[in-house]
Amino acid sequence: MKTIKFIAAWAIGTSAFGTFSACGHENMPHHASTAPVVKEQKDWGIAGDAQQVRRTITIHMGDDMRFRPRHIEVREGDTVRLRAQNKGQVLHEIVIGTKAELDQHAELMKKHPGMEHDEPYMAHVAAGKAGDIVWHFNRAGSFDFACLIPGHYQAGMTGAITVLPRKP
Repeated sequence: MKTIKFIAAWAIGTSAFGTFSACGHENMPHHASTAPVVKEQKDWGIAGDAQQVRRTITIHMGDDMRFRPRHIEVREGDTVRLRAQNKGQVLHEIVIGTKAELDQHAELMKKHPGMEHDEPYMAHVAAGKAGDIVWHFNRAGSFDFACLIPGHYQAGMTGAITVLPRKP
């Protein structure tokens, strides 16, 4: 009987606060992970080693739903620190990927706005703060970055990365 009462109370509490949990991804806490970074090869590269960084690129993001700059260029083999500086009043994020992967992830975020996620190719940045991605670009090509918070991506908060082939 206690279990049934607990489930009923939980269901009522959840439905009463459901509006809050569906407000959007920006309301969810995002904590810096203390776990070791899992280095998984992606089409756009692999998590980098901070000691190998030779260049930092600062990307500003704001509530106008734009990144500045919107296009960055790196060379295959570079390990770069992407420093995302949030100049806005709301949470933003930067996620690196292919257009297809970002589209898919954005749709998932619309369906599950409270979903917490943390990967080495993304940084969640509170208003007025900065967040870093250390990334090793080991494959030449054209890739993208975006803020996948529901509404932000759809408003055009996207950018492009060109990874030039290694110098011969």
